[in-house]
Amino acid sequence: MRILIVEDEEALALGLRFNFEQEGYDVLLAGDGPTALKLFQTAVPRIDLIILDLMLPGMSGYEICSAIRTVNKLVPIIILSARGLVEDRMHAFDVGADQYITKPFALPELLNRVKNLLERYRTLLTDNVTEAPVDCVAPAVYEFGDNRIDFQSFEVYVGDKKHSLTTLEMQLLRYFIEHEGEVLSRNKILSEVWDQSADVTTRTIDNFVLRLRKILEPDQARPRHILSVRGTGYRFLGNKSPENGGR
Repeated sequence: MRILIVEDEEALALGLRFNFEQEGYDVLLAGDGPTALKLFQTAVPRIDLIILDLMLPGMSGYEICSAIRTVNKLVPIIILSARGLVEDRMHAFDVGADQYITKPFALPELLNRVKNLLERYRTLLTDNVTEAPVDCVAPAVYEFGDNRIDFQSFEVYVGDKKHSLTTLEMQLLRYFIEHEGEVLSRNKILSEVWDQSADVTTRTIDNFVLRLRKILEPDQARPRHILSVRGTGYRFLGNKSPENGGR
């Protein structure tokens, strides 16, 4: 698997490359946005995951992430930044980041996240959902309201408008659909979708839900499908009628 590290601090970039190569990964380095985008577009074999700093010369990590998402919605992107404000995280998720880690960081945590995210990425790309029982796995195409979800292409159609989701956005939506009608706590979602808790808070789930609502809900202020359950978490209602307890 090939990783692109976008980091302008040379010592950190070289240290990360060394450690990832020790784990068996092929690693490319970029110290600025234009170089990163060129490598992503031309690398053979392809880039399978990106580790991206936010504060870079000439072009911010947000801009790089957004540019990559215009051409590829699926490749996992991990933000690795000293910026730790909630606003920074929300902006990163808004432009398509999958995960966010603040500096200083623990190397074993980063290695573990990369491993898990690559495994999920590979599974989502190769999973043949039609082989699994229909009552426990979301079908290849799922429709509710004015929405049509294509799990194989990672695309969502709202009426005639097409949206592309990131790996974790699709993973979360799939989880909601597979547990339609159930009240899901934030901690349960965190453990079963992200499969880790280090430096990933329940607030991360809320940010991802906001992104899904922007696409799927006709009225974000009065959601009909991804409902908040006060003090607990969320409940997904696709084609079922809402009941008391969610809004």
